[in-house]
Amino acid sequence: MKPAPLGTGIVLSMLRVTAAFAPRTFVRYVRSPNAVTLRMSATEAVQATASTQYPFAEVETKWQAYWDENQTFKTPERSPGKEKKFVLDMFPYPSGAGLHVGHPEGYTASDVMSRYWRMKGYDVLHPIGWDSFGLPAEQFAIQTGTQPAETTKKNIANFKRQLKMLGFSYDWDKEIATTDVEYVKWTQWIFLQLFTKGLAQQSSVSVNWCPALGTVLANEEVINGLSERGDHPVERLPLRQWVLKITDYADRLEAGLDGLDWPQGTLVAQQQWIGKSEGCSIDFGVDGMEDKTITVFTTRADTLMGVTYVTLAPEHPLVSTVSSEEQKDAVEEYVKATSSRSDLDRTSSKDKTGVFTGGYAVHPITGEKVPIWVGDYVLGSYGTGAVMAVPAHDSRDLEFATKYGLDVKWVVDPSDGSEWDKEEGAFTELGAIINSGEFNGLSSLDA
Repeated sequence: MKPAPLGTGIVLSMLRVTAAFAPRTFVRYVRSPNAVTLRMSATEAVQATASTQYPFAEVETKWQAYWDENQTFKTPERSPGKEKKFVLDMFPYPSGAGLHVGHPEGYTASDVMSRYWRMKGYDVLHPIGWDSFGLPAEQFAIQTGTQPAETTKKNIANFKRQLKMLGFSYDWDKEIATTDVEYVKWTQWIFLQLFTKGLAQQSSVSVNWCPALGTVLANEEVINGLSERGDHPVERLPLRQWVLKITDYADRLEAGLDGLDWPQGTLVAQQQWIGKSEGCSIDFGVDGMEDKTITVFTTRADTLMGVTYVTLAPEHPLVSTVSSEEQKDAVEEYVKATSSRSDLDRTSSKDKTGVFTGGYAVHPITGEKVPIWVGDYVLGSYGTGAVMAVPAHDSRDLEFATKYGLDVKWVVDPSDGSEWDKEEGAFTELGAIINSGEFNGLSSLDA
């Protein structure tokens, strides 16, 4: 295998690609084989290539043909003791529209790193593939009467042509598509292993159902109650689904984040996706319904005496049952309105909304009646789909209580004996228990 020539022309070609995306802010540092360091803004790079009349078509075609003929970027056979790097891009979905600017913007950065590590003497595996299963392919097939296998193959060929024109240093021998029979059989095999170990089971899950598209949509595919593709109405429905019990691996998944050099925002997003929470379940009775119980999951049992209302997710099975005759129409209208919004939309919205059911829950210790509300900020897919609201010690609950004029009861003070300034909002830290009868004076952990 011959070494990869990486002359100034190729470097400028890479700069040309990235310059198109961020001409005012992009800055690139690259060292070419002759040790000349290029340091310029993207705008300067474009001007430099234009002023030198760099013959893109001639030079790019020549070296790309050379790379193909000599398998320049083929993953080398492993040599004992030699360092290695695996540089993986997110596989693109091969749509009929071809590449968009976001594809090469990200791929350029990973390609620069791949070339850098090769020049440092590392064995580099830099593959590419196609995330070719998808709703767009299905819809295109339905609308045109064309077999999706045919259009997918055609789209992949076009994407591959475009990526090769950009000169990325992929090992094309490692190319895969998620629609390949040889690939699909392994996804089926993995599912069977999960099923055999009891990690795959069927359950009734609230999903984003789009009647027009005839499929379930991910949260990211629903925008303001409409499907991202086609702007069709979406509704929340409980459907029987296969679910994977990743909760059995929550500890291992979370531990795997330790030591990763990732942006803090990405780490937080991963932690939220893993969804590990340590707490307990508490049962609230329903006033006038001895056979009904609302179970809540909480990580702050020490604030139980501060509960002033209970909130159910719109999709909670008891919503209709606990609603009074006077409030039933309002509740049904609210549930219908929120059913078109995805979990992502509901949790990201700053404006929390809700409606009083007319029913009351019974506090498990004091026996006091607390109002039951339905709120969009509570998700049926998280915990039990019901929360005990403690507005004095939860910012979200306080925002909701303030909006609807609900009671606020303070039951935790700072541990140092100081008095919390209530104007600053909810006190969400652990502390010393107050206004809680026999529990007064205990620490949050002891309570």
